[in-house]
Amino acid sequence: MKLARIERLLVGKAVPYTRPGSFSAIAKQPVAGPVHVDIEGLEGDEQGDRKVHGGPNKAVHHYAYEHYARWREQFGALPLLEQPGAFGENISTRDLSEADLCLGDVLRCGEVRLEVVQTRQPCWKLNDRFGVADMALRVQQSGMTGWYYRVLEPGALEPGQMLSLEHRPFPRWSLTRVLEVLYQRTLDQAALHELSELPLVPSWRKLVDRRLQERRVEDWSKRLYGLDSET
Repeated sequence: MKLARIERLLVGKAVPYTRPGSFSAIAKQPVAGPVHVDIEGLEGDEQGDRKVHGGPNKAVHHYAYEHYARWREQFGALPLLEQPGAFGENISTRDLSEADLCLGDVLRCGEVRLEVVQTRQPCWKLNDRFGVADMALRVQQSGMTGWYYRVLEPGALEPGQMLSLEHRPFPRWSLTRVLEVLYQRTLDQAALHELSELPLVPSWRKLVDRRLQERRVEDWSKRLYGLDSET
């Protein structure tokens, strides 16, 4: 089943960011391709803080371009929202959103195979990029977070290629439902138990297990507002 056409591929270099000691590669720029992608992501792409960004479980970030219209409704005609790249995404498409994909989906794009492994947990760098003090929280609450792929089979990607669904092992777990459990129904024990049965990435495994065991929600303030430069 064909899902969407890649409209843009984007990469960025890590440079000093807005707060002392911070670095970011969020200001990604489009590339024509073909671009090689492997378990660490797109060739030429970097991350400013490898403790929380990048790596095999966050190799490629995908963001739906149709979300931009909804952000323009909130903020008006921001130059940042005139073209893909505002959210630090590597892949931009139309007609494919969190509601259309499920956790664990395997997508084929030419010779490349990608697995949907997690949604984005937005951080304070979005606040500074947009000049909106609670932008990360708005992204989190909106459900328009984007998602990350693990690269199962490396190869070349380029704009114009089609993403096709190859395998859907967990059809009950759309990314929209995942986001609802993470950020709205945060202590729904039945949903957390069901989510815990999936092959989660280590950070999510820890999060879900803690909520089940301690029946409390983790503190989001450091991630959302950046209490120190290590966020």
